[in-house]
Amino acid sequence: MVDVQPRPPRTARLRPVGDGELRLHHRLVHGYRRAYRMAGQGPALVLIHGIGDSSATWAELIPDLARTHTVIAPDLLGHGASDKPRADYSVAAYANGVRDLLSTLDIESATLVGHSLGGGVAMQFAYQFPERTERLILVSAGGVGGEVNPVLRAVSLPGAHLMLSLLRLPGMRLNVGFFLRLMRLLDADLAQDAPELVNLVDALPDATSRSAFVRTLRAVVDWRGQAVTMLDRCYLTEGMPTMLLWGDRDSVVPVRHAHGAHAAMPGSRLEIFEGAGHFPFHSDPARFLALVEEFTTTTSPADWSRERWRELLRAGRPGTAAGQPDTVRNRAVERDLREASERSAT
Repeated sequence: MVDVQPRPPRTARLRPVGDGELRLHHRLVHGYRRAYRMAGQGPALVLIHGIGDSSATWAELIPDLARTHTVIAPDLLGHGASDKPRADYSVAAYANGVRDLLSTLDIESATLVGHSLGGGVAMQFAYQFPERTERLILVSAGGVGGEVNPVLRAVSLPGAHLMLSLLRLPGMRLNVGFFLRLMRLLDADLAQDAPELVNLVDALPDATSRSAFVRTLRAVVDWRGQAVTMLDRCYLTEGMPTMLLWGDRDSVVPVRHAHGAHAAMPGSRLEIFEGAGHFPFHSDPARFLALVEEFTTTTSPADWSRERWRELLRAGRPGTAAGQPDTVRNRAVERDLREASERSAT
């Protein structure tokens, strides 16, 4: 019998939201309107949301983080209040977009906090722009293993636009509500995340929003699962402070991915939120804030150099011909690494 921990109660906001702290700002970048929230003073902390979400997902955390940091929380292109063009929604394009927005805000380097798809974007940002990345905090991050919730695999198939439209019909809401109650009765992991996922569907009010969502999803997921990986380049995070935060009942990106990424990222730190699902920063915001604050104050920003980057690339990933076998990785991680030639986030 597995001892299942109860879901942690949602903690109240640690301090009131100040006037203007959560107000949306806008910048025109490459002709597209980018929405973002910005508050506080101090070292830069960039919060990158997941697929279908927006900067609003960080709303309860921004005021407290802004006490010690300059917090920037963008709405990724195709999400929230940002424009939703027919465009490139790959993780590499998103990393470029984050860089360009930060440049317009005179932010040269930052600690990146990425949730789900945003975790993949943060990792890609660190790969493309290591000189601008001080630390990485990856929260239930995508881009580790191939496994992902079957619902997301289904949405990547033809006809996804129609399926998303049907979910917004009044009658479907009753069916979804019944399904959520059933998941809670069965104490299924999906019960931890289903309300949040339904809210994401509600955040797609029109065909343009749904199209951007599907294009983003298909850039990283297909019918077999996640189609990109960061495992083949994780060794490049050596010397970069990295923390992984995960819920042990994540029904979207399973917690085994956290252990795989931890094993593949030299010197990384892993924190598991017991009883939490895919949104641990919603389940226990107080603990999340405490971990981010402690991590950013007790670690020094990455000291990147071109010479060190060259050395890491030449040495190669442990377990390849250029490196030595890595006895730390378990069988599941090795399997994902063998698939890395087919799943690349470059």
